[in-house]
Amino acid sequence: MNREKLIAYSFYYGGEYGKILNAIREEKEIDGRECDHAVTIMDDNYPSSFLELRYPPFVVFYKGNIELLKRKTIAIVGSRSPCEYALKATRALSLHWQDRVIVSGLAKGIDACAQENAKQTIGILGCGIDYIYPACNRDLIKSVGRDGLVLSEYPGLVKPYAGHFPFRNRLIAALAERVYIMQSSVRSGTMTTLNEALELQKEIRVLPYDIFCREGIHNNRLIYEGAQPILNEEIAF
Repeated sequence: MNREKLIAYSFYYGGEYGKILNAIREEKEIDGRECDHAVTIMDDNYPSSFLELRYPPFVVFYKGNIELLKRKTIAIVGSRSPCEYALKATRALSLHWQDRVIVSGLAKGIDACAQENAKQTIGILGCGIDYIYPACNRDLIKSVGRDGLVLSEYPGLVKPYAGHFPFRNRLIAALAERVYIMQSSVRSGTMTTLNEALELQKEIRVLPYDIFCREGIHNNRLIYEGAQPILNEEIAF
């Protein structure tokens, strides 16, 4: 097995992990393929944190500054439809952590807010590296790809299938030294990121809410169950 073959498998199978794994096991014949903007699990600059995952990506495609993978990082994640309090706290947290690279998923809501206010950011897509999704974040995605770093284990114009996003979230958790939960619900992508972070023994910080705020019920529950609250010292007033 060599990197060119891994890249070829990734293109042929649209980045689907299980299909690539089967092809590797069966040693399926395929012509090798090069890609200037791909990092494989065989490369020296492959993120070591990905190797801690149960399912480390075989190939990661990128746009932007790949050197950001060497910097200290935090992840900021949360609802696609956040309340104003969560957005305000996300802006303040992003401004406070200007010396960190902020990792998120380039989704609507909390992700976009965090990455718009970050000095440097890494965005991880749940679709092909050349596919713009969501369309409302077109300018943000292009900006991060130019001034920061956009990653995806899906090549080209692979569509944003629903199953890609929870699987993508393992990469957010892996890259981050600490994960901040700004607004969550029981069944959400935020919780898949949190669960992956817990499995990787990452530190979790959760935004506390007023007890009368319905949007914060689940965040407060997480704190009650043992998550650390975000402190005033981490907010830029």
